[in-house]
Amino acid sequence: MPILLFLIDTSASMNQRTDLGTSYLDTAKGAVELFLKLRARDPASRGDRYMLVTYDEPPYCIKAGWKENHATFMSELKNLQASGLTTLGQALRSSFDLLNLNRLISGIDNYGQGRNPFFLEPSILITITDGNKLTSTAGIQEELHLPLNSPLPGSELTQEPFRWDQRLFALVLRLPGLASTEPEQLGSVPTDESAITQMCEVTGGRSYCVRTQRMLNQCLESLVQKVQSGVVINFEKTGPDPLLIGEDGLMDSFKPSNSSAAQPWHSCHKLIYVRPNSKSGVPVGHWPIPESFWPDQNLPSLPPRTSHPVVKFSCIDCEPMVIDKLPFDKYELEPSPLTQYILERKSPHTCWQVFVTSSGKYNELGYPFGYLKASTTLTCVNLFVMPYNYPVLLPLLDDLFKVHKLKPNLKWRQAFDSYLKTLPPYYLLPLKKALRMMGAPNLISDNLDCGLSYSVISYLKKLSQQTKIESERILASVGKKPPQEIGIKVKNHSGGGLSLTHSKNFRKLLKKITGETSPRLTELNTKEFAGFQVGFLNKDLKPQTYRNAYDVSRRGLLDQLTRMRSNLLKTHKFIVGQDEDSLHSVPVAQMGNYQEYLKTLASPLREIDPDQPKRLHTFGNPFKQDKKGMMIDEADEFVTGPQNKVKRPGEPNSPLSSKRRRKYERIFILLEGVQGPLAVKKQFVEFTIKEAARFKRRVLIQYLEKVLEKIDPYHLLNNVNHVNSRSSC
Repeated sequence: MPILLFLIDTSASMNQRTDLGTSYLDTAKGAVELFLKLRARDPASRGDRYMLVTYDEPPYCIKAGWKENHATFMSELKNLQASGLTTLGQALRSSFDLLNLNRLISGIDNYGQGRNPFFLEPSILITITDGNKLTSTAGIQEELHLPLNSPLPGSELTQEPFRWDQRLFALVLRLPGLASTEPEQLGSVPTDESAITQMCEVTGGRSYCVRTQRMLNQCLESLVQKVQSGVVINFEKTGPDPLLIGEDGLMDSFKPSNSSAAQPWHSCHKLIYVRPNSKSGVPVGHWPIPESFWPDQNLPSLPPRTSHPVVKFSCIDCEPMVIDKLPFDKYELEPSPLTQYILERKSPHTCWQVFVTSSGKYNELGYPFGYLKASTTLTCVNLFVMPYNYPVLLPLLDDLFKVHKLKPNLKWRQAFDSYLKTLPPYYLLPLKKALRMMGAPNLISDNLDCGLSYSVISYLKKLSQQTKIESERILASVGKKPPQEIGIKVKNHSGGGLSLTHSKNFRKLLKKITGETSPRLTELNTKEFAGFQVGFLNKDLKPQTYRNAYDVSRRGLLDQLTRMRSNLLKTHKFIVGQDEDSLHSVPVAQMGNYQEYLKTLASPLREIDPDQPKRLHTFGNPFKQDKKGMMIDEADEFVTGPQNKVKRPGEPNSPLSSKRRRKYERIFILLEGVQGPLAVKKQFVEFTIKEAARFKRRVLIQYLEKVLEKIDPYHLLNNVNHVNSRSSC
């Protein structure tokens, strides 16, 4: 199942426009969607898993991870916004940590037990950026640095943050802002000169310098072809160069080979394709690539391994060895200068042996574990992975089956035991399985030892448990938004010498720019406090060390410059990045929203008397009632009692009369506390209900309920005609 992780640059510089009028961020979103369409043509894309990471602070940078579906991926992609810094190093580290989340739990890396190419999670990491300077809260960075500290347990077991089945590709957008009049040049897309190019090459990928939309489409089609299942290996030559081949195809020992000069094929950093099995659909293999150390039970800890194994190849021609029923693994090499050189030799019946340095116990170079060989049709070069030290094992097995007929003598057993002493312990289990398949299951005892100490085994188990906990924590944080900050944090530079405002040249420059007299030193000598924050008007903007120029609207530029000048020169008493009026500017729709204001206040102290009823605030919307705090919701619940009374004959059952009766009783109860004759109260209530029925507004009833206790009913009844004539009533 290929994993496709898209790392999108969401820094503020991605808001710049292309000649088509679209921003770089919109171009990146369109590129991701086009890639998905091109990838969907392949039937194998049904098992793809898509992830989305941005340049935000971890863990909020993960927008779609292991558990999110395709719909969530597309929704998060459309909602991306460009505001922030170009923290490429931190974003890459977070991306690799996300990919490595389950590796220790599943044991796919098999630390200390050899590297199995058929245990892999092929991952393609595609980053789309504008290639501008790398920035952080500390300033501008000239080089790309990935953080060394990782929250993922077990990251110290590998020297690099990536693994051998993870490759990084970069689309660096260099689209012009104005349409070019020069004709577009066709051909291959060159690599970019930014800091990410070297990182791509280290992982086995590459970068693309995209200057036109056509080049972008060409790069996307190339990236779709890069989605292959395989692992990256470093191939390095050891020993002398091979003899040159003459024009007749034979070795010419009289032609000297230029072995002193370094050739491109001497060291190649390329992929080997790991094809899935046609029946099961997953890769199947038998033999690992050996570790670069000899496992010993006295080792207190495992030495950190490199992400890509360094495989040495000897240019001495050897005969390819294979015997019946002995399994071997065959991997095709990605085209490279090494494959081109081997194919140009046109010798498909010879091979070059491969080694891993320090893999053996008694030999520094180690023993061969396979060989490189060109195919018989001279179309590709294959890596054959065999049992460790196969030149010794294969003749022994051939004698066992053909000469001894599975009944070995003492001499053969002594030779086989001496071979096992040169074999790393982690090869015993696959060798026993292979012998069982060949029909000799009892040559190796069942008491197999992995070669690792007890402390190492317990440490690996502990790491697996810790990784599971960390994995659940990271997966739970996916999709959460970062906490809203109330201002821009101001750094304390008091210990770094004099401030810039003390410089005479700086004050002269201000005088030239503003035309004003130079401020006194006492006004410029501002004290700096740790934890001080500068507030800003728009709460939706993510706070930064410096305001982003793209966040200021065009018509607000002059006001922004005025506020910046007043803050700098200390000529205004309100210095918080905004003027005095804006401090109290609240939208009309939010003026009565007292509930939200209460949520921000600290919880009040408890009452001294616990039996005292809870006091409710009366600020804000007068018509908003707290149903939980109301003693009586409807008047009929208090006056008329339960509603399940027996109906009397002749009692009216009209819903209109019942509703009016409840309103009558409800207002009448409120009038009980008002001084005056009972007839006057009834007359006032009848007038109120008649007016409410005429205007058909419940608001009138509610409003009168609020003001009854404050208005004299005699005064109101004396002016009934006047009130009735006003439309506001």
